Amino acid sequence: MFDFLSNPDYHLVDAFWMTIKLTFFSAIGALIWGTILVAMRVSPVPIMRGFATVYVNIFRNTPLTVIIVFTSLGLSSTLGINLASANSSTSLADNAFRLAILGFVVYTATFVCESLRSGINTVPVGQAEAARALGLNFVQVLRLIVLPQAFRSVIAPLANVLIALLKNTTVAAVISVAEAAALMSTMVENESDSLFLVFLVFAAVFVALVLPLGLILGWVAKKVEVKR
Repeated sequence: MFDFLSNPDYHLVDAFWMTIKLTFFSAIGALIWGTILVAMRVSPVPIMRGFATVYVNIFRNTPLTVIIVFTSLGLSSTLGINLASANSSTSLADNAFRLAILGFVVYTATFVCESLRSGINTVPVGQAEAARALGLNFVQVLRLIVLPQAFRSVIAPLANVLIALLKNTTVAAVISVAEAAALMSTMVENESDSLFLVFLVFAAVFVALVLPLGLILGWVAKKVEVKR
């Protein structure tokens, strides 16, 4: 029934490992860039607030596929910006992988930013005012008082962002990143008599990745939530 899985041309483990790597590195980048964006959005400097607001509104409402394609056609093909050594034997694959991560970071960071901003709004204003009265500057108040509580209060929303990122990695197939969706497309073309089984296998693996992730992050959210 599942004989096609034994085909040596179908590197199922490698494809899903690529999906996991895309998710991992993109999540780290999005968390860092999203935190910087939210700091800019609540900054007392108008230019920084304006930049972060425009950035979030533009990229959050731009289709992810457009962003990923732009990283390949716009940055790499048109502008000649390559993120991998041209001398490497895997230059094209490495460049596509890194460009995909860049696209995911640019897009996902906007949702991280908005989640954190909602968390910041739950922190009592009096705490920040008390910290400023003690002589702490904006960065110190944000780093020591506000963000730690904001992160604890939005772990569940951030978990949803991470799960969405894991599923969104399938878009990387449009720039020839050899992840799960790219392999599934190949198998659909070659295994026309087993389409249902192909979809079933990929759906089952994605569920196996997403379900434990959601359960673990949900448990963490309950453990560290801020008691009001």
